[in-house]
Amino acid sequence: MIDAGDNADPRGLIREAYSMEGLGPGECRSIFLDWALGLPAGSDPRALIPALIALHGAAAPDHPMTQVLRAGLDASAPTGRRGGWAARRGLQRQHKVAPGGED
Repeated sequence: MIDAGDNADPRGLIREAYSMEGLGPGECRSIFLDWALGLPAGSDPRALIPALIALHGAAAPDHPMTQVLRAGLDASAPTGRRGGWAARRGLQRQHKVAPGGED
């Protein structure tokens, strides 16, 4: 697991984003995605974001990366698997009724 602070940004992507001039929200979202995908297995990005905001965002509250990080905190957590092979093909699970009985 990664510790807070600079260890929350092992490749320095978020730090570099704050030092770039003219970076827009779209570029910040791309950098954020790259950061999240590059974290070691088992890391919880949502647990690391507050450390990044404290480290970088406090000094630059209007920076687009600060807005992206805050949006990452506000995003709802995934609720699990949605859909699958059958759902994509319009198939539904058939409910079986016991012979001679009702539902």
